Amino acid sequence: MTSYRRRRLLLAACAGLAAPAATYAGMQGKPVIRILLGLPPGGGTDAIARYFADWLPQVLEQPVIIESHVGVGGRLAADALMAAKPDGLTYMIAPNATPTFQTLVFGPQLKWNLWRDFAPVAGLVSYPLGMAVRTDTGISNAREFVQWVRKHPENAVFGTPGLGGMNHFLGMQFARAAGIALSVAPYKGTPPLINDLVGGHVPAAVTLLDDMLKYHRAGKVRMIGIFSAKRSPLAPDIPTMVEQGINVTSGDGWTAMWAPAGTPGTELERMQQALRKILSMPQTTEFLMKRLAVVPDFLDAQDMARRQRAELATWEPIIKASGFKPE
Repeated sequence: MTSYRRRRLLLAACAGLAAPAATYAGMQGKPVIRILLGLPPGGGTDAIARYFADWLPQVLEQPVIIESHVGVGGRLAADALMAAKPDGLTYMIAPNATPTFQTLVFGPQLKWNLWRDFAPVAGLVSYPLGMAVRTDTGISNAREFVQWVRKHPENAVFGTPGLGGMNHFLGMQFARAAGIALSVAPYKGTPPLINDLVGGHVPAAVTLLDDMLKYHRAGKVRMIGIFSAKRSPLAPDIPTMVEQGINVTSGDGWTAMWAPAGTPGTELERMQQALRKILSMPQTTEFLMKRLAVVPDFLDAQDMARRQRAELATWEPIIKASGFKPE
């Protein structure tokens, strides 16, 4: 989703979903809960975080604010979380790219350790990533793309919105599973990547399903599959890669909440139950799926930690095998 579209949806969310003034009247004197955010305003993570920040005061009966620490792929927000007091008043909402790929790609450069310095609170949403191809290739599915690459090795390239992230390594994982060689063409964000794919300047791209879906529906690109274990309710007509015989099932992005390590268990449980309640509301499902193109996906702290460990175990050998070194 483009930042412009996200920003418009975010403004609509803030206008329509803010807690009633009467609710805030009873919060005077109560300590403010900070939610740290490390990605730019107007983006998907920003919109998700602000949705929960709108609803949490009603559930917790306590004021909640968003505090931005934008930069380095979310690393600055994580730095701030590590430095915060573990008193139940500071949390971070971030996509899996921050803990997983920052840890695996930039580990020695980090001030924090995921397991030592942070406590998982809850998983919030998930969303698929997929591959699209330009229409003039005549490709309609993943197996045809593999055959096309073998016939046109000089064009064996896929674009991604940057290097060192999930999009990049999903493309490399796809190539390995399919037994082909693919080079990566990094772009400075999603809009120029989509422009080049639609314009025929790059044959394929790996990014969020939502980034490509409207172009797919309009016939400007062809989505050939998503990297999920099963089809997504966001686009049930698009097959998975594993359905097509290419065993890549680790392509779900997700967004979650963390607290500083040492935060009292009672505070973690209180926040976790508040998030569970918000995610159980029908209006939340409708807003997240129809407006932000993400799927409500609540996980408690234990299940979230299990997901994190499994993801790190999946991606560590893939990243090492790629030979990628950050600049």
